[in-house]
Amino acid sequence: MKERKEEIIKAYQFREATKEFLEDKKISDDDFEFILETGRLSPSSFGWEPWQFLVVQNMEIREKLREFSWGAQKQLPTASHFVVILGRKAKEMIPGSDYFKYIAKEVNKLPEDITKMREDVFGKFQNEDFDLTDDRKIFDWVGKQTYLPFANMMTAAAQIGVDSCPIEGFDREKIEAILREEGVLDTDKFGVTAMVAFGYKKANLDWSKTRRDTSEVVKWVR
Repeated sequence: MKERKEEIIKAYQFREATKEFLEDKKISDDDFEFILETGRLSPSSFGWEPWQFLVVQNMEIREKLREFSWGAQKQLPTASHFVVILGRKAKEMIPGSDYFKYIAKEVNKLPEDITKMREDVFGKFQNEDFDLTDDRKIFDWVGKQTYLPFANMMTAAAQIGVDSCPIEGFDREKIEAILREEGVLDTDKFGVTAMVAFGYKKANLDWSKTRRDTSEVVKWVR
């Protein structure tokens, strides 16, 4: 167990925001399927799984995205795999929606009475506890949910020696417009919440991870 914990911490130490990747070194299909699987198996509030992972391997589309992605200028043309993280829009994330019915019936295999109870509880949470009372608030909450698989995929990648870079530096409206025009994004159902590039870094820099001390980050209430 000690060795396993050390390996996990080493992976966290290994991971950095890689700015440029080796263009001719690709992640194997098996390794990338493993990374995606850790995203698919990630937890979500109420189990709604309000995400989709758009793996953009088409270099022409990547170049179009690059124009409006100031945070991915070197990553887009060089990454082995480039993933756009999508979150479901508000109309998909309200009690009674077709998506909720699909999750309850087809994914969770729940009976109707349990489905109704679950949606009632979520409705109270949405309208009273977390004040998710307009489209923007709901989408922002969905965005927070998508960061769970987002982070898990980067950590899983680090554990098998694959580099990554989380990206928020982009014009969301223009990126969504490009993907919609390319026919790969239904903007009635989804919006872009983040991007992440995967591959193998181009250069090993003299770099060490810096973080605040544990005493600043953790506060115990005994």
